[in-house]
Amino acid sequence: MRQGLQLKISQQLTMTPQLQQAIKLLQLSTLELRQEVIEQLYNNPLLEIDEDQGNPQEQDGDQQTTEKSVAEDRDVNFDTDDPSLHTTAADASELTVTESEASSDWDNDTAQDLPVDANWDEVYSAPAPASSGGGEVNLEQVYQVTESLQDHLHWQLNLTPFSDRDREIAEAFVDAISDNGFIGSNLQDITDHINYEDLEDALEEDELVAVLKRLQQFDPPGVFARDIGESLLIQLNQLSLETPYLEQAQGLVCDFLDDIASVELSRLSKKAGYSNEETQEALALIRSLNPRPGEALSANDAEYIVPDVYVEKVAGRWRVQLNDSNMPRLRINDTYSNLIKRSDNSDQNQFLKNNLAEARWFLRSLESRNETLMRVSMTIIDLQQGFLDHGPVAMKPMVLSDIATKLDLHESTISRVTTTKYMATPQGIFELKYFFSSHVGTSGGGECSSTAVCAILKTMISAEQPAKPLSDNRLTSLLEEQGIQVARRTVAKYRESMGIPSSSQRKRFENAK
Repeated sequence: MRQGLQLKISQQLTMTPQLQQAIKLLQLSTLELRQEVIEQLYNNPLLEIDEDQGNPQEQDGDQQTTEKSVAEDRDVNFDTDDPSLHTTAADASELTVTESEASSDWDNDTAQDLPVDANWDEVYSAPAPASSGGGEVNLEQVYQVTESLQDHLHWQLNLTPFSDRDREIAEAFVDAISDNGFIGSNLQDITDHINYEDLEDALEEDELVAVLKRLQQFDPPGVFARDIGESLLIQLNQLSLETPYLEQAQGLVCDFLDDIASVELSRLSKKAGYSNEETQEALALIRSLNPRPGEALSANDAEYIVPDVYVEKVAGRWRVQLNDSNMPRLRINDTYSNLIKRSDNSDQNQFLKNNLAEARWFLRSLESRNETLMRVSMTIIDLQQGFLDHGPVAMKPMVLSDIATKLDLHESTISRVTTTKYMATPQGIFELKYFFSSHVGTSGGGECSSTAVCAILKTMISAEQPAKPLSDNRLTSLLEEQGIQVARRTVAKYRESMGIPSSSQRKRFENAK
């Protein structure tokens, strides 16, 4: 094969660092964006927080004036027949900071000089109740300390007399408990790490069960069970013997646990040998128990939702506004930027140049992110005005391509903007992806959103007669009467997605009440 040189011209798309940064900021939520801004402040000396806010009164006045001028100068009216739509686009490049810091000083000198046997009431006066209504203060609610399930069990374990050997077993059981309050069925595997030099001291199964029985008396009731049936029995056994229908409830849990949710009331009564009244009351007692007793104390971090966009109706018109209340306002540090010399190639000067370029690109990316989010939100409100006025029943079918076509953007960009972004509306707080849904056909040749169909189904089921719940076939017929053509299996899919049981289960649950 003969070797030679050839020239070829081709185009290739490359992801520059600036483009990667812009894409990253585009898909961040408000809380994540705040963390990113703070991280950039720490890493880039050319960025600083604009703290030139003036006194609070002047700041509030300036903010109101700015908001008013924005409303007057940047009103956007969409090409729509509905004149009620009106949006206010805030300056996307302006990031405000809202910081409130509270500080309190503790008198360490007084605490150190205080004698050991002194009375604290002589030095520190009791704080006045914070309640303004003059009622009693619930100290348990005010000073309540959240703890995990294992911490709660360890606290009870320290208050319970155990031998050293049994305490070691109990600690192994506490460490192995799940968040739901259950423990594995194989107790030997849980205590495998407990070894004794003498084989005669090896742990026996009866010994493990005895320790487990003592732990099953801990709070919350039903904890340390190996399955749901055992947990329910533990809770029933801790009730008073005078509890009505306690014996029948214990019998159902022991022998007919699998039939409680799948067998009708009359069949279950015949199978268990109880009357319908006894079975019904026993089931009511069982439903009052907690099948997962550890969930109340499981240590789950709460995730808070901060809306990215606010939508409100002012003077009969809808207004859209970005939420920048928790975002620091950034600017370029003039002191460092003035130190940059164009003809200087020293390391220090090059360091300042690089950071200045990164700071400018970061501010531009923030501006682009906020502008794109505002445009997408305004377009969504333009298409979903019926939802804002009448709720999910008036939701229109909408897909990503509808927004992308209107804004001349790619669908992937719309997907990034609507991910983990939330909009606060008069109907509630919704993720932007909530407004996108598929469609079903109507008898008039139009389209109806699947979200609207789900809302209509929920309304129909909530208004049904409990003794005669609507079947999926009947729901399909009722939808056809309203001009919505949908198959029965589609109705069943929508019903299951909303967590609504079938008609037979709804009837059985109603009879069991």
